[in-house]
Amino acid sequence: MPRLRLSALVLTLVALAGCGSTDETPYVERPVEEIYNEAYDAALTGDFKKAAPLFDEVERQHPYSVWATQAQLMAAYALYQANNYTESVNALDRFIQLNPSNPNVDYAYYLKGLCYYEQIVDVGRDQKLTRRSLDSFEEVVKRFPTSKYARDARLKIDLTRNHLAGKEMSIGRWYLTRGQYLAAINRFQRVVEQYDTTEQVPEALLRLTEAYVALGLQDEAKRTASVLGYNYPGTDWYEDAYALATTGEARSQAEGDTGWFGWGLGPF
Repeated sequence: MPRLRLSALVLTLVALAGCGSTDETPYVERPVEEIYNEAYDAALTGDFKKAAPLFDEVERQHPYSVWATQAQLMAAYALYQANNYTESVNALDRFIQLNPSNPNVDYAYYLKGLCYYEQIVDVGRDQKLTRRSLDSFEEVVKRFPTSKYARDARLKIDLTRNHLAGKEMSIGRWYLTRGQYLAAINRFQRVVEQYDTTEQVPEALLRLTEAYVALGLQDEAKRTASVLGYNYPGTDWYEDAYALATTGEARSQAEGDTGWFGWGLGPF
């Protein structure tokens, strides 16, 4: 009798297990071309949320096929198009690690830079993603200078550097308005030294002149104004810097202007 009861229990558990699995989709291996083509068709129609897992399925079912490597990159692309930037970067890092000599690895670095680039926020917020974008695009230019993606990478390097310089300027202006001149000088010098090709440099030199005048460092103020005049002659930036260095009052102040930012150019 105990043996009969045990058998009945086993049969019951087997039956319950069978019932519990009826809702699960059984694993069915499919030809690699079929999965890849379905994923590719989904991507062509803009259904990237469907395409990404299908490209992953190519590698899962056929990891040693010639399609698997391309599917890795296509999955990362689909995730990028679906705005799943973090997952796309993870997929790209994996692709780069596993396929360092792949002919498409330049695109992987470039796409990684785009993932960060499209998340860049205004200069009032943290610029961690801007720096990562810059690093990725610099990798493209450094490793693959003749790549068809290098030209756009160089353009975006200029844009990200200008954005980072804008962040430094924003912080420097904040210090300047509060009379924290040494802290402001550090920020403006960073722009001049580290972001010397950006459009922020002329203003940085003017603000440096202003900070030096406020601290009574007339020689430094005149030297900085001279650098500004040499590199950007005839500009409003230079004319204001020259006026500050020689008279202690900006040209725009003398004309009754409160300055470009509405807070004046210093307590002179």
